[in-house]
Amino acid sequence: MVLSKFMPSNPKFSEKFAAAARNAHATAQALVDLLENYTDVDAKVQRVRDLEHEGDRLSAEVTTLLAESFIVPFDREDIIALNDELDDLVDDMEDAARKLSLYGVEAPLPAMAQLARVVEQQCALLAQGMPMIEQNNKIGELTRIAKEIRALEDQGDTISDEVQRTLYHGVNDVPGMIRAMRGGEIVALIENASDQAQRVAKTVESILLKNA
Repeated sequence: MVLSKFMPSNPKFSEKFAAAARNAHATAQALVDLLENYTDVDAKVQRVRDLEHEGDRLSAEVTTLLAESFIVPFDREDIIALNDELDDLVDDMEDAARKLSLYGVEAPLPAMAQLARVVEQQCALLAQGMPMIEQNNKIGELTRIAKEIRALEDQGDTISDEVQRTLYHGVNDVPGMIRAMRGGEIVALIENASDQAQRVAKTVESILLKNA
């Protein structure tokens, strides 16, 4: 890897990761739209699923590019980790949207939209920072972005904790129990996406520090 610093590397990795971050942001925006404007649910869920398929395509392209490249811009293990984390981020959002449709949720919990908005802000920051991934002079900027993403993840944890405290309040029948369980599951998936966004930010920050 030391030698690779003195040899030309494939700039397409940065392009692919930047595209994947933009796709994650688009997915988060689509999830927010679904939850905040809960109409045409099937069409909006399909929009999220289409973006998840685009994420899969971009992830596969990174895998192919890695197999075909002799010189890479940073450690192969970091490329694999970042690729997997971005893919998982979109997968969690798609899973949450799909469960809304699958379970026939009539009205999402307010916390779902709140959490989705947190994830959207995190993904916006990732989309902003990802193009800087190979720019060593941007360490300070990326560190700031990673800090903001961590702070947002803390907000998401607070929202999720409140849901867990109140999810079963007033539930005294089996249908209500099922609705609460399914609502909790969807909230957990969106929270997982927030956690995943933080993992992406940490990996990007680690890559820059390693290659500074």
